[in-house]
Amino acid sequence: MRARAVRSVLTSALLAVATLAVLLASPLAAQTMAPIADAKAVVLSGQVRFTVLAPRLIRLEWSPTRQFEDRASLVFINRQQPVPAFRTETKGGWLTIVTDALTVRYRKDSGRFAATNLEVRLTLNGIPVVWRPGMEDKGNLKGTTRTLDGVNGPATKLEPGLVSRDGWAVVDDAPRLLYDNSDWPWVTPRPAGERQDLYFFGYGHDYRGAMADFTKVAGRIPMPPRFAFGVWWSRYWAYTDQEFKQLVEDFDAHTLPLDVLVVDMDWHRTFGGAWGNEKDASGHTKGWTGFTWDRNYFPEPAAFLQWTDAHGLRTPLNLHPASGIQPWEEQYPAMAAAMGLDPATKQYVPFDIVNKKFARNFFDLVIHPFEKQGIDFWWLDWQQNDTTSLEGINPTWWLNYTFFTDMERQGRHRPLIFHRWGGLGNHRYQVGFSGDTYSTWQSLAYQPYFTATAANVGFGYWSHDIGGHMEGPVEPELYARWIQFGTFSPVLRTHTTKNPGAERRIWAYPAEYAKAMRDAFLLRYSLIPYIYTASRQTYDSGVPFLRPTYWDFPEADEAYRFTEQYLFGDQMLIAPVVAARNATTGLASRTIWLPPGSWVEWFSGRVFKGPLTVDRPFALDEIPIFVKSGSIVPTQPPVRRAGARPDGRMILDVFPGDSSSIRIYQDQGDSTAYQSNECAWTTVRTTIGAGGSRTIDILPVEGSFPDMPSRRAFDIRWRGTLPPTTVAVNGRTVPLVDEVTRLRRASTGETASGPEWWYDGESATTVISLGFAPSSAAATVTVTVPTAPAEFTTLLNALPGVMRRLRDLHDVVNGRWPKSVPPDVLLHAVQTGNRMSLEPTEAQAELAMLARELPAVIDAINRLPLTPEARQRANALIAELQAR
Repeated sequence: MRARAVRSVLTSALLAVATLAVLLASPLAAQTMAPIADAKAVVLSGQVRFTVLAPRLIRLEWSPTRQFEDRASLVFINRQQPVPAFRTETKGGWLTIVTDALTVRYRKDSGRFAATNLEVRLTLNGIPVVWRPGMEDKGNLKGTTRTLDGVNGPATKLEPGLVSRDGWAVVDDAPRLLYDNSDWPWVTPRPAGERQDLYFFGYGHDYRGAMADFTKVAGRIPMPPRFAFGVWWSRYWAYTDQEFKQLVEDFDAHTLPLDVLVVDMDWHRTFGGAWGNEKDASGHTKGWTGFTWDRNYFPEPAAFLQWTDAHGLRTPLNLHPASGIQPWEEQYPAMAAAMGLDPATKQYVPFDIVNKKFARNFFDLVIHPFEKQGIDFWWLDWQQNDTTSLEGINPTWWLNYTFFTDMERQGRHRPLIFHRWGGLGNHRYQVGFSGDTYSTWQSLAYQPYFTATAANVGFGYWSHDIGGHMEGPVEPELYARWIQFGTFSPVLRTHTTKNPGAERRIWAYPAEYAKAMRDAFLLRYSLIPYIYTASRQTYDSGVPFLRPTYWDFPEADEAYRFTEQYLFGDQMLIAPVVAARNATTGLASRTIWLPPGSWVEWFSGRVFKGPLTVDRPFALDEIPIFVKSGSIVPTQPPVRRAGARPDGRMILDVFPGDSSSIRIYQDQGDSTAYQSNECAWTTVRTTIGAGGSRTIDILPVEGSFPDMPSRRAFDIRWRGTLPPTTVAVNGRTVPLVDEVTRLRRASTGETASGPEWWYDGESATTVISLGFAPSSAAATVTVTVPTAPAEFTTLLNALPGVMRRLRDLHDVVNGRWPKSVPPDVLLHAVQTGNRMSLEPTEAQAELAMLARELPAVIDAINRLPLTPEARQRANALIAELQAR
């Protein structure tokens, strides 16, 4: 036994040395492809091998030939982990391995793992849990699935996840193929014969810990480029290059941001449409696959791509490559010759992506020329079959791997692909395309759950067809709510099927809906510093920034039951509106569970103490966003391109609550240098003192990256406050600036001579503008804020929502002119926030006056001659005022 163990350890060590040089040069080096575990982590016993990868993660192998696998599998690529503390003992014929969290018991020399000879023990909330092979994981929280094609609501089966309420999950890796040790690691079969290769995850309800360790052994979740967090325009439509240019000009004319211009399949020859009956030589519908520009639509493709590049846009092309290279393709002669075919025969080149010779030629002769023209990345829209020439590997998986790693090998910029889910391990390939969903409320309602649940397999970047794909036009309200969900999704990409009535240009909708959608677009872009920081945290920790609520609150049953809400970064909980509003009141009702702690409602300012279930109404232009009390949320001024070089300006939204801190992340935006820590972090801290004293410290920037701004400017937006009595920056008093001066500067381009502050009464927010200063300089802002009288504290916090509802009431009454006109008391109340902005010193008096006026406003509205419909709308708004 001892001799066999020594030989096995020596063999593993020699294999490690032999492959090290290859792995260091490998395109997966960024993913730390080091599949051989440290020998000290390995326990051998006859036909079984145990590898302690982490205190709660153990690999369990059985091989009747005692030949164990040290190559990387498609999922597990990095078993070389720090060796955790554990001990082993043999007693009474049982081998026992004990870590800090798990106890593994195996009856020695008893063969294949079974319920009779293997068990793993752990403790879940103080209760002993025992797993044995064959047990059903009833509490598994699911993962994701390849596509939502044709799904209209929750009618799809999700693959198992890596976390479970039962406290354990098991991954059977034996059926998966392996990587070889070549310069471009390639898929290769496992040796023939029986085997067991299990990975036991015993993390209890520590879902964060489970994913952190999974991404250590299975590869990190890479950051998408910064531009990917902007708006993507996508539509299945045969656009000419002129139509695309007009579309972009329309975005610009409406001052709407845009970053990605997706070109669907009609960029290539489709022979009159891809839905015909004519088949190509591969047996697929002719025109579904294509690699040759249709010059009727794009007479000069390179010129068009130069135009998009000049406009700061990134351009991907759609691919359905299953038909291979047909004789009519421009690349056919070169590909045929490269694959050993005589081009004169016109015999097509079959698509065989697992054939390394084909793959190299395909990328060199077909794909790279497009990229040299200016194509930035690819939409891998594979739908045509599920098999390859190598049994055990599906084409979706290997397309994702080859396209992503080919971009890594080229080293041009940060790899990005847009693809369908190929299975466990595809978290390494970023943005997923969820397929052709239906344009219905049911479809929208399922997507928050579906998106969040994918975190359970580490897939953090689903992109959905915003607005849905199938079944024609979408009603304006549904599209607006879908856009709002997209604002708080990993990727905001509009899309639809080839239907003239399916409109996706937001400015083509009636004004009320167009405004709500525009507001959502602008909110998305303002939040990019927050989202980009969260993306870096995902890369570092393995915890997807969009995740189920139960990840952070695993012992609360409500966190599992309220499936249409999720966490968005560490500071926000989002509960998208996924049902139509009341046609009479104009408000959509949403039942939301707020976890323990204090939460600030973004649009209303109201503070809620969790755990709490609330029924909340939302107007069309309101999104259910709840921010952890005291949070600092980094945002930015309006920009047109998320991928543009940052100019150093940033806004810090500080929410009511206790002292807190945040680290804000920046990098070049489109390179892989972040993986070697070419990046910058800025730490910001707030301190809430006694007597209304508040301090915010902005520390000097840490780190650097190419083209990093040498200067930076911060605006601090301190929400839910009365106007301060004093403001000081680095000990110097800062003046109050009036609105007229700020408007004049905005129109003339004049800049302030130094820090200044003003007050926004509509949102009860103190704004402190620091101006530009060296990035290496620290700033300390000290604010003294009067304490609001106890009877007005609630009103102050809720002031943004109160002002919104008063304006809504004004609109209801005005809509009945000349039968009703707004009462003077309503008009006076509506102007409260405006007066507070103009005269901050009178803010407390204005707040007191508003508190006295609100009952009179309600009484005046109740006495107006409104129609039944208007009365219902008014009553709903009044109820909100009374519930503050």
